[in-house]
Amino acid sequence: MPDFFIETTKAVSVLPTNSRPKFFMFGVPSYTNMGDQAVSLAARKYIEAEFPEFEYIEIMEDDNESGMAAVEKIITSQDIVAFVGGGNMGSLYTDHETARRAVFSTFVNNLTISFPQSIHFEETPFGQKEQRLSQAAYKKNPHLFLLARDAQSYHRMQTTFENRVLFTPDMVLYFKPRKFNFKRSGALFVLRHDGEKVVDEPLMDSMKTILNNGRPINRTDTVLDSVDKISPLTRETLFNQQLELFAHQEMIITDRWHAMVFSVLTGTPCLLFGNSYGKGKHAYVDWLEHIDWIDYTDETDPNRLKQIVDRLMASKIHDFDLRPDFDQLHRLIARHLQTMK
Repeated sequence: MPDFFIETTKAVSVLPTNSRPKFFMFGVPSYTNMGDQAVSLAARKYIEAEFPEFEYIEIMEDDNESGMAAVEKIITSQDIVAFVGGGNMGSLYTDHETARRAVFSTFVNNLTISFPQSIHFEETPFGQKEQRLSQAAYKKNPHLFLLARDAQSYHRMQTTFENRVLFTPDMVLYFKPRKFNFKRSGALFVLRHDGEKVVDEPLMDSMKTILNNGRPINRTDTVLDSVDKISPLTRETLFNQQLELFAHQEMIITDRWHAMVFSVLTGTPCLLFGNSYGKGKHAYVDWLEHIDWIDYTDETDPNRLKQIVDRLMASKIHDFDLRPDFDQLHRLIARHLQTMK
């Protein structure tokens, strides 16, 4: 359970005034996308485990304006400002990008870290306008570091912004794998319902035919409809429930990047299809291609897809550890701590 977080304007008064260095994490979501909730949870676990010197403070994105005002009153040079990671940097999700610009252009005297993101500004007049707005806001902060969670985003950030860019996995990959030892039964289709969706239903019908040999087949999404809102007090329980759901399955079919990550953490065979701008594909190639029980495909031929599914379901679980790949982020924060001594 978090020590404290800013969830409403009234809660701003709980901000601490002790002498410990603070790690202010902005952009914490309350919406029910469990991928983004897992990102926020992993960022907190990472800082608390790797840098216990910091007092970790979460500012809910819904209260970005009041949270910024509260932080401005108490922030010191030893503190770090950050914005949560995910896959929403760019013009597809302007509410997140607007909040991100405000934070980056406000706390220009502090080390500021944009946690691992995928980036996509559309090649349209609207997309290019949004890109210029972000370029202007980011440029105001000489202490801003952008973390890219895939090579495509790394190169796009480098060519789009003047800020320094680091290459780091999605924060959820900081978690260690879990062994549930459940009896597995069925196939679960975890599919998008948003603007990033490109997988068509006839292809998914083919996948259901491939997997329909008497096993139960269900469909869901990582966006929950069982709750209206998630807070830092409830997200870990819901995250654990998601992992348990995945750990009960024989096979996951998805176009959600974090559904693949949940499959990695639970040792569940998984086949990932693409989204509108390739963030899952590129992150898979960069970080997860060596893991035997998961795969990415653009294949549409049912016979070849069956071969892939059969191979994944026959794969053995093996050890893996991506924690060393967070070294660039670790060194950035460690250097900051050194300057405080």
